Amino acid sequence: MLGNKGDYLNILIENIETVLNENADKPTTDIDEKLEGLQMELLRLANSKEDYEDVAEEIYRLRELKQEVMIKNAAREGLRQRIEEMTKFLKEQPQKLEVYDDLLVRRLIDRITVDQRLLTIEFKSGIEIKKEL
Repeated sequence: MLGNKGDYLNILIENIETVLNENADKPTTDIDEKLEGLQMELLRLANSKEDYEDVAEEIYRLRELKQEVMIKNAAREGLRQRIEEMTKFLKEQPQKLEVYDDLLVRRLIDRITVDQRLLTIEFKSGIEIKKEL
């Protein structure tokens, strides 16, 4: 039974925002600035025929780091969108849920795993609840 939907939604939104803020999007501007400086240094070293291998390796490392940050940010944005969709869906649901609603379950739950002593519910938002049987 959903009961007071407003209370549950507010708690859900607060919990989700807390998790998302802990893993806030990391801007790539710092990495871009470092890359720009290193590229200028690389050009200077190459023009003066000095060894630039260390600088080139650092550029490659920073490019990989930037790619990882961009992938994580995109994944987090996808999670935010799913959560917004779920929140909108929940707000549209009736105040009290007294019977099983297949549509609700399919919209909210990704997977349910039942082991000998443990029930695990994985929501599409990424939240996981475990309950001992």
